[in-house]
Amino acid sequence: MTDPSNATTGDNRVKDPEDWTTGDEPATGAQESYLHTLATEANEDVPDNLTKAEASQRIDDLQEKTGRGR
Repeated sequence: MTDPSNATTGDNRVKDPEDWTTGDEPATGAQESYLHTLATEANEDVPDNLTKAEASQRIDDLQEKTGRGR
């Protein structure tokens, strides 16, 4: 998830996954592994064939739901 404060500070180190140039590529092995861990904890299913951007967004959602992450 993008930090809204970046817009005012000019900090572009954190980009919205929808803006990633590689966002349409398949999710990485690390993303898939972590996503499945989070989904198990949240009692949710993980769709197959997610892109990097989709996996990142799903990870953010599940981190919030499970209390993990940022």
